[in-house]
Amino acid sequence: MLIAATIVFVTGGSSPPSTTTTTTPDSLRSTTTAASSTTTTTDPGTLPQTTAEPSLGAPLTQQMTTLFRAISSGSEPDARTVFFPESAYLQTKTGVIPNPSSDYQSRLIAFYDLDLGAYRSSLGPAPTSTRLVDVLANPADAAWIAPGTCENAMGYWHLPGVRLVYLSGAKTYSFRVASLISWRDTWYVVHLGPNPRPSNIGTVDDPQAGPGTPGPPGGC
Repeated sequence: MLIAATIVFVTGGSSPPSTTTTTTPDSLRSTTTAASSTTTTTDPGTLPQTTAEPSLGAPLTQQMTTLFRAISSGSEPDARTVFFPESAYLQTKTGVIPNPSSDYQSRLIAFYDLDLGAYRSSLGPAPTSTRLVDVLANPADAAWIAPGTCENAMGYWHLPGVRLVYLSGAKTYSFRVASLISWRDTWYVVHLGPNPRPSNIGTVDDPQAGPGTPGPPGGC
């Protein structure tokens, strides 16, 4: 049984390759345009998977900016918009594990909700005053996970250890987003905290003073 969110800091791991992609603070600024009342949104998880590798540039930055704002503000609905869609998970796991819908809700979403609270607490006493300044990812860490491996009926791109770099006051800190996977040409969070983890509680993955380095590679 999962218990109430408690912060656990996980550190360590092998050093990743030195090549990284970074974004500038200017690219982290976004504008919001009001949607027309006639606009309909198609659930991307109901569409067929593709082999397209998602960008590590602006689209990734936009997803991670949404995630960081959701963490700092405590907005669970906003955080859900960047999480791997349940409909896509059902396509990926049906016929491979016994009850993918239950697994999605009781494991993936349950851990995600616990982690969101732990990550927000790690930002300190004034989380909304923190500011995301960089998103670090290593292109060499992105790997195609073929269908039939890791208990998956569908293939997808996997990106481990993206680092979110933020300012708290005048000091720079960072933490990892443990695992992103693709649906079509978009990156989604599938594990915010580490997977596996020391115990079933909200866990912050590798928090550091300074930007740190993305990775390590591996996993699926």
